[in-house]
Amino acid sequence: MIPEKLKKDSPMSKSHFKFMVKHFEKRDKEYPPLDKIRKTKIKEGSIVLDYGCGPGSYSIAAAQVVGDLGKVYAADINTLAINEVKNRARKKGINNIETILTNCNTNLDENSIDVVLLLDIYHNLSDPKSVLEELHRVLKKNGSLSVDDHHFKDDVIISKITSTNLFKFSERKEELFNFIKV
Repeated sequence: MIPEKLKKDSPMSKSHFKFMVKHFEKRDKEYPPLDKIRKTKIKEGSIVLDYGCGPGSYSIAAAQVVGDLGKVYAADINTLAINEVKNRARKKGINNIETILTNCNTNLDENSIDVVLLLDIYHNLSDPKSVLEELHRVLKKNGSLSVDDHHFKDDVIISKITSTNLFKFSERKEELFNFIKV
C-alpha cells in the first residue's frame, strides 16, 4: 500500500507549465478543442467539470457550448492553470466558468454534474481510483464521463475506467471514450 502522502499529485513547475501552454496553443490550432467537445455529451445548459483542466482549452470550448444556461467547473492542482483559465475566460468575455484548485476532492455537491471531462490527464494521476470515485460522486445519475488519453491503447483506457465498476463504457467517438455512471 502506498503511504497517503505519496499518493498526492504535485503541480508542475512554472517553466514546465509555460512549455505546456505553448504546446497546447499549437495543438489547439491543429485540433480545435471545440471539435473534441462536440464528441462528448455536453449540450446547452449542461453542468460540466473539466478535471485536470490545465490552461483551459477544453473548459473555454465547453463554456461556449453550455451557454448562459450552463456552467463549467475548471479543476486543476496547479494555481498557474487556475489563473490561466481565469485570464482566458475574462479575455473572451466568458462568465460561466468557475475554477477549483484541487488534488482530488472538488467540494462539488453530490450528483451535481452532467458531464466530466478527463482529457489527457489520466496517465498523470498517482491515485486514479480516488479520482474516479470523486468523479462518480459528483456525476448525476445519468451523467457521462468523457476520457481521452493518448498515452494508453484503446482497450486499456476502457479497462482502467470500467475496472472500478463505477462506470460503464457507452461509446467511442474517434479518440474520445464516453462512459456512463453505474
